[in-house]
Amino acid sequence: MTVTAAKPSTRASWRPLPRRRPVRPPRAAFAIRAPLPGRTRTVLAVLSVLLPLAAWLVLGATDAVPARFLPAPDTVWQAGLDMARSGQLWTDTWATVQRIVYGFGLAILVSVPLGVTMGSFTAANAVLEPLSGLLRYLPAAAFTPLLLIWLGIEEQPKIALIFLGTVFFNMLMIADVVRLVPRDFLDVSYTLGARRWEVLWKVIVPHSLPGMIDAVRVNFAAAWNLVVVAELVNSDTGLGKRILLAQRFTQTDRIFAVLVVIAVVGVLTDVLLRLARNRIGRWV
Repeated sequence: MTVTAAKPSTRASWRPLPRRRPVRPPRAAFAIRAPLPGRTRTVLAVLSVLLPLAAWLVLGATDAVPARFLPAPDTVWQAGLDMARSGQLWTDTWATVQRIVYGFGLAILVSVPLGVTMGSFTAANAVLEPLSGLLRYLPAAAFTPLLLIWLGIEEQPKIALIFLGTVFFNMLMIADVVRLVPRDFLDVSYTLGARRWEVLWKVIVPHSLPGMIDAVRVNFAAAWNLVVVAELVNSDTGLGKRILLAQRFTQTDRIFAVLVVIAVVGVLTDVLLRLARNRIGRWV
């Protein structure tokens, strides 16, 4: 039985490539991942804020939507000034910020070491990921009755609710960031004589730090959502409590004023975290 060898393919047997017309490169604003000039980026950012505000002004001036449902911007501004002059706004804002600092700060203290451990050691990931993956699907607000039974009706259940609603997401996101450290970095470090803990603290953590800050930025918004829910239950102060009281008396202008305060505080914090990320992560 003779076996004939297959003829090697030659360039002559290849099919010609289809002819395509030259395509103009898209503009920077429509190109995929193309860098934008600083002026263009600023203009787009300003328009993203001014256009919704202009629509709000038009709807308020024309009474297209009843003021009970959508108060005019000047009415919301006046309601905010009234609450600020009475001291309510500052007291409520400070109470809410304190709860976020305690609850989310505790979540960061727990989730960062566990996330780094999960992303660095396969055994730790095998132990922690199934449990954390299961618990993160449980809605934190569903724990409110249990937290009230376990911790009472003071500040502890509010802080615990923020902690439970953010710690598992933050831990898993940080673990994913740590896994993105190139394996070549670890191999080179071991080749140069670095020990395991030196690789962890001098390679993995510095490389992952910008991504950790991004994870904190994402979950910080979730902390704001949870604190409003927490303050709806047996709370005397807080922006969430102020929204509940305004709803009882149909004070829509006050509700919008509180929402604006929450948005401003959240955006300012996000900008600070982004600046810290850009400054810390210059080497990545």
